[in-house]
Amino acid sequence: MLVLLDGAAAISSRSKSIDTCRTMEHDMRDFSLFFEECERAPRLNELASFFAATAAGRSGNPIIQPQVDRRLLGDDTLLDRFIRLHEQRRGPFDQHYHASIPYRLEEECRLGHAILRYARDMPGPLNLYSLGTAEGTMARTISELAEGRVESLSCSPNVENHRSFMAYGDPPHATFFHGPFHHLRRDLLRLRQDLAKFASGFDIILEDTTFQMYSPNRPDQIDFVSQHLKDDGLFLFVEKFKNAEIDEYQRRELQKDHGFKARFFDPADIMEKKAAVLTVMNRNEVTLAEMSDAVKRRFRHCYATWNSGNFCTLIASNSLPNIDRFMSGLIRPATPVSAVDDVMDGLVF
Repeated sequence: MLVLLDGAAAISSRSKSIDTCRTMEHDMRDFSLFFEECERAPRLNELASFFAATAAGRSGNPIIQPQVDRRLLGDDTLLDRFIRLHEQRRGPFDQHYHASIPYRLEEECRLGHAILRYARDMPGPLNLYSLGTAEGTMARTISELAEGRVESLSCSPNVENHRSFMAYGDPPHATFFHGPFHHLRRDLLRLRQDLAKFASGFDIILEDTTFQMYSPNRPDQIDFVSQHLKDDGLFLFVEKFKNAEIDEYQRRELQKDHGFKARFFDPADIMEKKAAVLTVMNRNEVTLAEMSDAVKRRFRHCYATWNSGNFCTLIASNSLPNIDRFMSGLIRPATPVSAVDDVMDGLVF
């Protein structure tokens, strides 16, 4: 397990006062320039047609549908239930996404299983916010299985993703916000009846490769979204990271394209996406070191819990006990050794 940053176990009254001041400053902050930046982002402009067509199933369809490799996951009844229902709820973008990133499907099931286990020990319903998970399949699956123990919110600017979400009916404990993440503001949570249950904040927020579709401005992205997180909440990030060693970054990309994606897409389709989408997206990626600097502005503790090529899962919080409790429910990462890189083997700082 890789520790990205960690604070002292004992928090002095002085540090608590500092945290209170930071919270007040955060609440008073003007995000207008950040909102303008988001409106100009590739996700809502030059990449909009790609996301719309893929979410509608008009393009980007894999030759075969990705399936969970059960050899990489242990035997667990709750995990089995999650995998079965998740498979039934997947939409077109899910299929494309999970066929594009090595073992990301297994990681999604691993995280969903861990969130369900974490929710069991909550005194009341757990509030989950998933921004960027397309059709909201993961959050919806968690809420359906939790039967009232998890209230989830997913969001996407694509109406096609909303249609896929609603194709299986309107679940009582899962909500979908049709709009980009920066449109989901605190006053909206308070004023809209369908969102009011989330006004008190979220226990867990999951950002799934969303920020890299907007800009490399991780400090402001994290700052804005974390205003929705409870003081002791968990912020999970699944992102693709740049590497200071360009050759190493490219080696992992070749491994992904030829060792994994080639199972699901024609070589011409892989090259077309690289030219049309990935070149734009790569400009908005950050290094793990840059991400760590952004995270530590808001959180005292952060760990890396999964790695596949250039992709990593991070978990951050100001509550070390809650991180420990969440990670105690994580099964082993479902990634072959060949896809795990040295960056995950030691302390970053």
